[in-house]
Amino acid sequence: MEAYIVDWLNLLARWVHFITGIAWIGSSFYFIWLDDHLEAPKEATDEEKGVGGELWSVHGGGFYHSQKYHVAPRILPETLHWFKWEAYTTWITGMFLLILVYWYGAGVFLIDPSVADLSVPLAVGIAALFLVGGWVIYDLLCKSPLGKNDNAFSAVLMVLITLLAYGLCQLFSGRGAYIHFGAVLGTIMAANVFFVIIPGQRRMVDAAALGQLPNPEDGIKAKQRSVHNTYFTLPVLFVMTSNHYALTFAHEYNWAILVAISLAGALIRVYFVARHKGKASPLPVIIAGLILLLVAAVIVPKSRAAITGTVTLSMIRPVIESRCTTCHSRNPTHIAFPAAPSGVMLDTDEDIDSEALRIHQQTVVLKAMPIGNLTRISDEERALIDAWYLSRVQQE
Repeated sequence: MEAYIVDWLNLLARWVHFITGIAWIGSSFYFIWLDDHLEAPKEATDEEKGVGGELWSVHGGGFYHSQKYHVAPRILPETLHWFKWEAYTTWITGMFLLILVYWYGAGVFLIDPSVADLSVPLAVGIAALFLVGGWVIYDLLCKSPLGKNDNAFSAVLMVLITLLAYGLCQLFSGRGAYIHFGAVLGTIMAANVFFVIIPGQRRMVDAAALGQLPNPEDGIKAKQRSVHNTYFTLPVLFVMTSNHYALTFAHEYNWAILVAISLAGALIRVYFVARHKGKASPLPVIIAGLILLLVAAVIVPKSRAAITGTVTLSMIRPVIESRCTTCHSRNPTHIAFPAAPSGVMLDTDEDIDSEALRIHQQTVVLKAMPIGNLTRISDEERALIDAWYLSRVQQE
């Protein structure tokens, strides 16, 4: 019953996280687009009112006229819409999922003894420190003189992000390392909204309500953090889907793959942000494409069986029974899995034979299974499965 309840909590939290994430990213992307498409106001009266830019658009059968003030209007409207709960709810549901899946289930999804033999409390403590430390270091960096130099800031941030990916991959399972990399970036994004963007906007609103001129520095800082958030978005979205692709997180150089794909995502976003402003050089997106092609070429799986001669199904059946059917069975015995993951069951010879390709890919090529190497499969056993699969292919 416990595993059943956890599954339902996982499903509902993941659904809400997905919905609110769409809302946050959608509004964030829209306002970046809007800001970059503003034109000088056509009416002299608008300029006198302090309007700095405007944009006309059509959507859903209606015409819209958006205006942005240099600082603030002389008189605030009665209704002022804020965009914050999308960010907060996305982070809250994301943290709930992180705690439920990777901290509560640390022994399955976070800890890999072949990477670092950590206890559950130690692993969870280290993970929490990464989340807090990531925000503190980033925030201090933004407030330092380096924060005023975009190129230097980007270079230093890239180095720190690389160290983050490397450090996580030396401590946790590939799957756990990737999701915590995304959680650090996501925490920075939400903290930017909570600690910088919204407080700055509140001060501007309060000043305008008192008939005072708001401090433009609040707007400048909020804009900087919003731009940073938009560049973090695509790397975070990749991480959210990466647990489906063991060819990345289970690779020997998973940290480098994570950095490369994150860089490609950021470059793609750089191109689109520049494109919003008019003509943009295609160089960032070309470089991103080349990075992805290079990653794809480097991680092409290679199967090399160390065992010669024909290996039959009866020879690998004991390995499957001791290393795989704990989870992949009609009646799993592992507490974390009330039902066979992905519906893969390996109880009979027919089951094993029908799943031969998947068994080979997951245990030999990608080394993604057993998850977190819970059942401690050895390299010799993986080689035996490899030889069995190659023998099977040769016989077909």
